[in-house]
Amino acid sequence: MVRDKYDFCIIKPEQAEEAAVLERTCFPPNEACTREDMLKRAELAPDLFIVAVDRQSGRMTGFITGIATNETAFRDEFFTDMSLHDKNGKNVMVLSLCVLPEYRKQGIARELMNSLAELAKNNGSKRLVLTCVDEKIKMYENMDYKYLGKSASVWGGHGWHEMERRV
Repeated sequence: MVRDKYDFCIIKPEQAEEAAVLERTCFPPNEACTREDMLKRAELAPDLFIVAVDRQSGRMTGFITGIATNETAFRDEFFTDMSLHDKNGKNVMVLSLCVLPEYRKQGIARELMNSLAELAKNNGSKRLVLTCVDEKIKMYENMDYKYLGKSASVWGGHGWHEMERRV
C-alpha cells in the first residue's frame, strides 16, 4: 500500500523550495509556475498543499496544491494571485499535481488527490476543480472527476479541459 512507503502531510515551510524544483521537473517551462509563486502557495495556502515523501530516502516524490474560492470556474489568475485564496471558499481549484517520473504508477497521485479531497471536505468545501490536457482526462475520471468541458483557461499558451469532483 502506498501509505506504507510514503508520508502524506501538509507542506512545511522548509519544503517549499523542493516543491518549486519538483514543479519545474514535472511541467514544461510554459506551464510550470515560478519559484516565487510556489513559495507563496506554501506560505499563504499550506492548508491545501500536501506533499508525498518517500520514508526511506526522505525525498519529496510528489505534491498537490490548490486555492480555495467561492468562484465556480477555473481561471488563470488562480495560478499567480494568492490574494484570491479564501480559506472558507466552497470550491478548491487544483493548481498542481506533480509526481516525479520515477515514482509514477504507484498510486501516489491518487492518494494526493484523495488527501486533498478529504482536507477540502473538512474545511467545508463542496468540490474540487482542475484543468488538464487531453491525455489526462481518463486518469482523472478514474479518480472520480467528472468532465465539464473546455476550460476558459489558456495557461501555458494552449487549451485545457475542466473537471470537477464533489466532496
